[in-house]
Amino acid sequence: MSEVVVIATFLTHPGQEDAAARFLDELLAPSHADPGCLLYAVHRGLDDPRKMVFVERWASRELLEEHIATDHIQDALKAVGDYFAAGPEIVLYEALPGGEADKGSIAGHATGTGAPAAG
Repeated sequence: MSEVVVIATFLTHPGQEDAAARFLDELLAPSHADPGCLLYAVHRGLDDPRKMVFVERWASRELLEEHIATDHIQDALKAVGDYFAAGPEIVLYEALPGGEADKGSIAGHATGTGAPAAG
């Protein structure tokens, strides 16, 4: 099993930026408790606050799939249209670290070693 990085992007309905941020914030605690969650962080666009993104790290694709199957994520996916005009666009990545160990990958930055965290 190898670590998976997920980038999930969303575009809010006009005027729904704050409500959408609260909606996504409610997913943090239960997702952080899911097995295999190494990082689950929401971000808002600086130049366009309607753009929101989750940056995630999961210990394995299997554990990510378990997370997606949880009630809190399935319920959220059903409500996405209430807050977002587009998304989620979800793309899975594998790390291709390079350069300085603690700057060449998200995992390396998190652990300060350039290697995925033990899980």
